[in-house]
Amino acid sequence: MPELPDVTAYVEALRERVVGYPLEGVRLASPFVLRTVTPKASDLAGKKLLAVDRMAKRIVFSFADELFIAIHLMKAGRFRYQEKGAKIPGRLGLAAFDFSPGTVLLTEAGTKRRAAIHFLKGRAALEDLDPGGLEVLSATLARFTEVLALENHTLKRSLADPHLFSGIGNAYSDEILHRAKLSPVKQSAQLSKEEIKRLFEATKKTLKEWTDRLRKERQGNFPEKVTAFREDMAVHGKYGKACPACGSIVQRIVYAENETNYCATCQTEGKVLADRSLSRLLRDDWPRTLEALETKRKTGVSS
Repeated sequence: MPELPDVTAYVEALRERVVGYPLEGVRLASPFVLRTVTPKASDLAGKKLLAVDRMAKRIVFSFADELFIAIHLMKAGRFRYQEKGAKIPGRLGLAAFDFSPGTVLLTEAGTKRRAAIHFLKGRAALEDLDPGGLEVLSATLARFTEVLALENHTLKRSLADPHLFSGIGNAYSDEILHRAKLSPVKQSAQLSKEEIKRLFEATKKTLKEWTDRLRKERQGNFPEKVTAFREDMAVHGKYGKACPACGSIVQRIVYAENETNYCATCQTEGKVLADRSLSRLLRDDWPRTLEALETKRKTGVSS
């Protein structure tokens, strides 16, 4: 799922290309992507695009007369920018937004249609979609500490909760926790003041560093390689590979459609965290340390 750095890259690229131009038309290839019935697409036709902004993980097009289009890309949604009137891709295409300089295409890979478009009238309607999470890049340590204390969850869950923190998901939470040298399953209420400060600084640095990196990578072009898995990431998507900080093998916890990647040496004092499915299967044989895990692998049992 595109997170704060990736969504920011889209927002900046769209601002450069279509802000200041009227929306000439909206073409929908899938009726399921549209989650509202009023206002109609025709109500936005001819309206000048005043701004493109990020709201959590949504991208918001703001038009005259307090009309808005809010788009959530979810896991597999992506934008493409092509010549005006470009055809919507048959298998992946969901919608097209036509402006005089070009067309913004919304696509989604896979068979599950989760991306969402809301046509909205009035700022109150737009604000109803905002989960209200803290924008960490502009926050103080004191405010970050207050928000972290609102609910007691694992750090992984807290960071990825849009009602607590804005724009952070599965990928960058892994990177943040690795930089902070904190376990993804540690409870937020258990953090010391020093650990909270470390987490705050790691969150800011990680989000800023990756936003700047994607901005530089783009070099004025439209983002084409928006992905949750990047070669320069430390642990996310690096299961079985060496941690860049210590050389230990990156571990994972698998759950539903996601997984948490972490370094046991850097983050959990060498303890291997239990994978739900395999730990139930192995029970007392679950390896508790990297050394025990290596023994299991040598005897043919792998995580």
